[in-house]
Amino acid sequence: MDKLSLFGILVAVVGILGGQLLEGGSVNVLMQLAAFFIVFGGTIGAVMLQHPARVFVTGMKMAAWVFVTPVVDIQKLSYQITAWGSVSRKDGILALEAQLKNIEDPFVRKGLQLLVDGNSAEKIREIMDIELQSWETVRWQAARVWEAAAGYAPTIGILGAVLGLVHVMQSLGEPAKLGAGIAVAFIATIYGVGSANLLFLPIAGKLKILIQEQVNMREMLIDGLCMIANAENPRFIENKLKGYIPS
Repeated sequence: MDKLSLFGILVAVVGILGGQLLEGGSVNVLMQLAAFFIVFGGTIGAVMLQHPARVFVTGMKMAAWVFVTPVVDIQKLSYQITAWGSVSRKDGILALEAQLKNIEDPFVRKGLQLLVDGNSAEKIREIMDIELQSWETVRWQAARVWEAAAGYAPTIGILGAVLGLVHVMQSLGEPAKLGAGIAVAFIATIYGVGSANLLFLPIAGKLKILIQEQVNMREMLIDGLCMIANAENPRFIENKLKGYIPS
């Protein structure tokens, strides 16, 4: 669980609601079901229209990464690759076949299988680069789902405000209701701007960081497998892989 993400949301909510209370406003004023449906329903619909179903669904699933971050233990993988290099140098590449049953990550398993099958470093890099590019493309597109939502939400919030003002204009015969009606109309703008800057853009930014971390780990794996295929010294492999590990 990513506690920083939860704490960030808490700080944002407390800051906004606390400021509203300090100004003498009421939290209940911000709770407008009609504005909620206009902004979030309109935003989701626009995002669904923009993206293919596969990308949209992947983007929704990846939102969980913000709170339950995928395990990216690049240090552990570096040690593992170095160990493979030592085993390969001592007992031959075929000795690594016993390692396959202990690997859960499909990308890592495929790379090691290519190595065990006796492919050259060039062939391994060619195949794994295509695999990585395909994986990366889908994830970047999914992250942009949230960027798109951040772009649509403020505009749809303004649309909600205009719709609210239209309703207010219909009540000009009752001046006592105009102030409250106008306030309610602008709640949609608050929802639109707030959700874009406090939710959608931060989610997109966090996902990009997490995707890049996984891409870095996969690039390290490809480089390590190619060095093993070229029978490089395990110490050289270890030293080179250290460059992928953030200091």
